[in-house]
This record gives sequence, structure tokens and C-alpha cells, in this order.
Amino acid sequence: MNLSFIIFIIGLFGFIFNRNNIILLFISIEIILLGLTINILNTALINYDVDGLIYGIIIIIIAGAESAIGLSILVSYYRLRGHINIENN
Repeated sequence: MNLSFIIFIIGLFGFIFNRNNIILLFISIEIILLGLTINILNTALINYDVDGLIYGIIIIIIAGAESAIGLSILVSYYRLRGHINIENN
């Protein structure tokens, strides 16, 4: 439980304090989802709940799709602007 909370806080701080680089924002979102998934899976294993395991798998699938779509948007942004910094529009 503590590990998932620490991972979630690290991802949240990364998302809040790194607002100028898109790659770091995507990595922070993935770390937040990883912390939530670990928490859901831990709770499901403690309570012997199969639904929690299914929710964990669904979150992992959604995180994979989100990262694939995010990276394709990032490549398009880089081709259009020539950089990936948000502040240098």
C-alpha cells in the first residue's frame, strides 16, 4: 500500500512540476496510472476479489493505448514545430 502511494505521489509531483516537456508529462501520467493499478491489485488480492484484478488489467490496457496515442501526437507535434517544449510556441 505504501509503495503504490509513493509511486502515485512521485508521478503527481512530476506532472505538477514539469510543465515544459511533453515527454515528462506522459511519463508522469504513466507513473500515476502505475501507482493506481498497484493499489487496486493489492486491494483485490487482500480481499480475494476477481473484479479488482480485471479492473487492473483494464487500466493497464488503457494506459498502453494512451501512451501509443500520446507518442503519435508527440511525433506529429515535433514534425510540425521542430521541438517538443510546450513553452516555446
